Formats: sequence, structure tokens, C-alpha cells
Amino acid sequence: MTHKPLLATVLGQRQERPPIWIMRQAGRYLPEYREIRTRAKNFLELCYSPDLATEVTLQPLRRFDLDAAILFSDILVIPDALGQSVRFEAGEGPVLDPVDVAGIDRLGKEKNPLDHLAPVLETLRRLRAAIAPEKTLIGFCGSPWTVATYMIGGKGSSDQAAARLFALRYPQAFATLLNVLVETSIDYLVAQFEAGANVVQLFESWALNLDDAAFASHVIEPNRRVVAGVRARVPNAPIIGFPRGAAGNLARYAAETGVNALGLDYATPLDFARTLPPSLPVQGNLDPLRLVAGGEQLDQRVDAIIAAFADRPHIFNLGHGIVPETPIKHVERLVDRVKNG
Repeated sequence: MTHKPLLATVLGQRQERPPIWIMRQAGRYLPEYREIRTRAKNFLELCYSPDLATEVTLQPLRRFDLDAAILFSDILVIPDALGQSVRFEAGEGPVLDPVDVAGIDRLGKEKNPLDHLAPVLETLRRLRAAIAPEKTLIGFCGSPWTVATYMIGGKGSSDQAAARLFALRYPQAFATLLNVLVETSIDYLVAQFEAGANVVQLFESWALNLDDAAFASHVIEPNRRVVAGVRARVPNAPIIGFPRGAAGNLARYAAETGVNALGLDYATPLDFARTLPPSLPVQGNLDPLRLVAGGEQLDQRVDAIIAAFADRPHIFNLGHGIVPETPIKHVERLVDRVKNG
């Protein structure tokens, strides 16, 4: 089997230079992505078009010496597949019809979510055939709590107050929602592995703003169940967990969920990250705005991150998604710095 540096790192093998991929590496900072985007009626149509989604996934690999392709899709395809109305509005992001207690009982009853997600799985099969054998193919889904915050709140928010209150006021309905999301996520990720993914990432994008008790019940336990459920059907499945904003809960998250590798957001201090178990692979964690600004500060921070994790398996990445105004030359500079020093 061809050596895949990024997959090997997730599985605990330190590399001479860290492999690199970039969250949202297929996106609006690339003119070729913007051109493809005009061919789809809306963002979800782009996600569900194997022709277009395959093309945009491959675009950054043609420009940059990245070590992985990540499936082009969105975390909100799961509520869409469960029958909740999801749409993406220009300048506003995702908009959902908020689910209520009665609506939770109806989720997923009318159709098999995997049937709805079949085009996404077809994209993965095409990508597996298209990418070079040394490149890792990454699949993903949103973690149950993060997806639930959108389903309950109807959109993204800075404090997830609607979902936090819902969980406190209607604990039974909230537990039912998390159960639906756990089971659907397991089925979806298993199907991604079967379609050709080498690794999957759990995006817990809203792990911040929870007290320790809520973090345990809303974040750790559902992610633990997803990891265990996937591995029951795909033994030793390689899984990256990215609990953005987990802060002091990071070590606990890694230990109790069972993920292979831990994604670090850019607010995680390098000194703090060095206190994590030395055998734990980590991923991250450049501030995306440093990549926008470029110059000497970019080189210095890249070097500092690499040095901080030189004694452990490390995947270089941003600490959140790349932003649209990022200059392509700065991405080229980043990749060269990581690869060649």
C-alpha cells in the first residue's frame, strides 16, 4: 500500500516534516472555485452534484502540494437529509426552519437519510479514483451538538443560547435529537469509509460556551458514541476530532472520545498544547488571518507551530477555515514553508 503521510500521522507516526491540509481549502479564495459556484443554483446543489463537488475538491490539490483532499460538502447536509428545511442565503449563511419538540419526533421518519446523501458518497468514490495514491482522502460530518445548535436555533450564533436553553428546558427532547444525530452520523461516516475515505473528521465547531457538565453531556458523550459506533463497523477507523473552543476540556475530550488525533483551534496556546499526552497526534493551528496578512510574521508563526509539535505526530493546518480574502501567494508560501522549511 502506498505510504500516505497524513494518514500515517493520524495513526500516530511522526513524520520528518508535518503533512498539511487546510480547512475549507476548496473555497472562495480560489477564482476557479468561484467560477464553478456560478454553475450551481445554490450551495446545497453544489454539495449534491458529484461532477461539481469532485471538481472543487480537486482544485486546491492542483495548485498546492497538499497531503489530503477533503470532501467538498457541508455539515448541514445531515439535517437536510433528515427532512429539516435548510437553505443558504447570500450574506447570511445557513438558514433552517427551527425544529421544536414535536418536530424532533418526525426527523428521519419519511425517508432514509443515506438515500438523500447518495450523491455525496458518489463524490467520494470519484475522488478516491482521481487523487494520487499518496494523498489522504478525508471525509467528515458535523458533531451532534454543533449540528443541533443550527437545527434548534435556525442559524449560526455567537453563543448558541437557543440550543443551550432548549437542552435545559426540554432535556428529553434534546436527548432524542442527539440520539438521532449520533445514529445518522455513524451511518453516514461508515458509508464515507466504504466509499473510499481514509480518515474522517468530526467538526465540533461550537464546543465553546458550554460549562463542564454540558460539555460532558453535549460534546464528549455524543462524540464518544459516534467514534465507538463507527469503529464497531469499520475496525480501527482513523478519526480526527476538532472541538473548536474546547480550551481546558481538550485533554478530556481526546481521552474520553477515543479520537486518533486532536484538532486545535488557533486560540489554543502552544505551551498548553504541549501538555497533552506526547503520543497524541495533533492538528493545527495557524490563525487564518495570519495567512491573510502574510510576510515575515507568517513565516515566524509557522516555524513556531512546527517547533512546538516537533516531538509528536503533527498535521499542519489552520486553527479554523481559510477566509475568502486570503491571497493565493500566501498559501503557496505557507505550503512551501511547511514542506521545505
